[in-house]
Amino acid sequence: MSRRTKASFDMQFITSSISTMLVLVLLGTVVFFVMAANNLSVYVRENIAFSILISDDMKEADILRYQKELNQEAYVKQTSYISKQQALEEQTEAMGTDPAEFLGYNPFTASIEVKLNADYANSDSIAWIKDGILSHKGVLEINYPQDLLDAVNRNIRKVSVVLLGLAALLTLISFALINNTIRLTIYSKRFLIHTMKLVGASWSFIRRPFLMRNVWVGMLAGAAADAALIGLAYALVKYEPDLLAVITPGVMIVVMVSVFIFGVVITSLCALISINRYLRMKTNELYYN
Repeated sequence: MSRRTKASFDMQFITSSISTMLVLVLLGTVVFFVMAANNLSVYVRENIAFSILISDDMKEADILRYQKELNQEAYVKQTSYISKQQALEEQTEAMGTDPAEFLGYNPFTASIEVKLNADYANSDSIAWIKDGILSHKGVLEINYPQDLLDAVNRNIRKVSVVLLGLAALLTLISFALINNTIRLTIYSKRFLIHTMKLVGASWSFIRRPFLMRNVWVGMLAGAAADAALIGLAYALVKYEPDLLAVITPGVMIVVMVSVFIFGVVITSLCALISINRYLRMKTNELYYN
């Protein structure tokens, strides 16, 4: 191979890698937001709490025992006990005045604040959970922001549909862009492919270097795209540390593995399709394709 041909080959390799990397970064960003949105929905639903108001007749020891029973339920993520005195202090601080001073007694009741596991934070599950809790003789009432939960679930469904649709669309666009990049690269070698056919080289022998080259393109582009996405995630977390609850290591692992595998598979597949096309061509067709 001449120096000029080798230089051209190297430049094509670099150009293909960069083009593929940019497409993978775009696709990986969508996958990243899909995964992060799923974690965000779980985080929001698990942080919508409801309060179980406890009767004054129930002793604190019995309330704590009941709290332990709740903690053992599959639908409970976390509970916290708020005594009558604690409730009074919190309201006094919020209102700037002590209601007990002019009422002559503490008007608040003890309560247990419950946060649900995300799988149970929906209207159907809430209905039977409330029925079970209200059946306890020491429970007076349950305060739950049903409208807020319904709005959250409704918006999560809308966002999920939009993101999944965008991911599907970008997957098709990514395939088309990467396929065009690889097809143009192989197009420039169509006469070389035909010459190898004429001297008796088998199709598998001809395919091998092109497939290996594009596997390397996919690996390099996937690794570079992963590095860019890690940089994006780091910048977001550094700007807002609370995003660690959403941008978890699990999310980044799924995104990185998906991008890397997609990069290798798509470049290999596109290369195989393009090579087979030129292997099937006759001599006169090479000048018009």
